[in-house]
Order: sequence, then C-alpha cells, then structure tokens
Amino acid sequence: MELTLFLDKFKLNDRVALVTGAATGLGAAIAVALSEAGARVACHGNSRSPDETCDRIRSAGGEAHSVTGDLSKPETASHLVEQTLDHFGSIDILINNAGTIRRAPAVDYSEEDWTVVLEVNLNSVFRLCQLAGKHMIESERGGKIVNIASLLSFQGGITVPAYAASKGGVAQLTKALANEWAKHRINVNAIAPGYMRTTNTAALEADETRNRQILERIPAGRWGAPEDVAGAAVFLSSAASDYVNGHVLVVDGGWMGR
Repeated sequence: MELTLFLDKFKLNDRVALVTGAATGLGAAIAVALSEAGARVACHGNSRSPDETCDRIRSAGGEAHSVTGDLSKPETASHLVEQTLDHFGSIDILINNAGTIRRAPAVDYSEEDWTVVLEVNLNSVFRLCQLAGKHMIESERGGKIVNIASLLSFQGGITVPAYAASKGGVAQLTKALANEWAKHRINVNAIAPGYMRTTNTAALEADETRNRQILERIPAGRWGAPEDVAGAAVFLSSAASDYVNGHVLVVDGGWMGR
C-alpha cells in the first residue's frame, strides 16, 4: 500500500500539458510519456505537424490536441496558450522544448540567424512561461514548468554562439522564475539533455571525427535517445518533484562528470 501511494506521486491524472516542439524527437517522446502518466496533452508543431504524435497518444487511449505556430513570431506564444485553454480549460504543465540551431563561425554569424535562434530558444520560452505562469497563479492550482536547456547552458560549444547564449539564458530564466513562483506552488525547472540523436544533432553525428570524439567522452558509450529524457520530464511534471525548484537536471550519459 505504501509503495502504491508513493508511485501515485508520478501520476498526472487530470493534468493538462502543453508541449512545444512535439512533432518529433524529444518533444514527441515527452508528450507521449506525459500522456502515459495520465495527462491530456496539447502537442505543438511548426514546420512539421504534430498530428503523428497526437495519433500515437490517442491510439494508446490518451487525449491529445494539435496546436501549431511559428515560435520565432512573438504572437505565437499567446496563440498556443489560448488554443490549449480553449480546448482543455487549463494548463497545469508547460514543457518548453521547441528549439532551433544555426551554425557558423562567430565572425560570420548573421544578424538574422542570431535573432531567429534567440526568438525561438529564449524569447518564446519567456513568453510561454509568463502566460502559463499567470494562468497557474490565477487558478490557484499551482503547476509545473519544465524548460529544455542544454549542455551549452554550461559550455560554450563551437560555431553556435546564438544557441549557447540562448541556452545559457534558459538556465538562468528557469532559476529566476522559480524564485518568484515557488510560493504559488509552481515548480520551474529545466532539463539539460546531452548529445541526443535528433535532427538538431544530425550534422554532428554525420561528422565521423566529431562523432568519435563525442562517443569517447560519454561514459555511457552511446548517443542519447529521446526516450532517455522522457522519465526526467515526467518526474519534473509530477508531485514527486514538489520540492525541486530552479534545478537544471543534466541527462547526458555522464558527459558533464567526465
């Protein structure tokens, strides 16, 4: 009985989650995992529709709703929150997963690339946190916000100055919001994935030399899979993490400890 009661803390029954970037990769895996834990999920997509993720959730008996929009545009955040509230009536969990990366030497990095990466990876995260946080405070239900940071929240990377700047900002924004909103029973935390096999890292994995260097440093000896992040997301979205605030949880196969 005691074990059952403890495991109940990981259940997300009667919770509504909005997951950005849920069409593929980490976002899709997180959306499916949240649904399996009992949440109803609004799945966001931009250039690719999240319908496939929604279908996976529905086929397993869950409830999902598709929302779309370009997060490089300032008005998209409010659009996504409004769609989610209109369909489900509340937002209890926000997963800020959507992101983009553009690579170039810093001396050649264009203003356009800098602006787009910062808009998607940092500015939209703040806008969504602000809107969802306001709803959570006014509803007096509390809530969970999980931002997807990166190893480049801690390291500088190479030829990705905008990405590194944006993910450093995500880590600090997470802590700042946690400080303000913990008193409202809103937990704001982040996950910093290591080298995950996604479209954003395809270029690195295809580079034979860089791929070998990466694998040699990871104690687990492999690239991560989207499902490796899903458990951390469920934990940080559940009552099991009620006393975790402003933390950046590294899920990297041991990279940072090497």
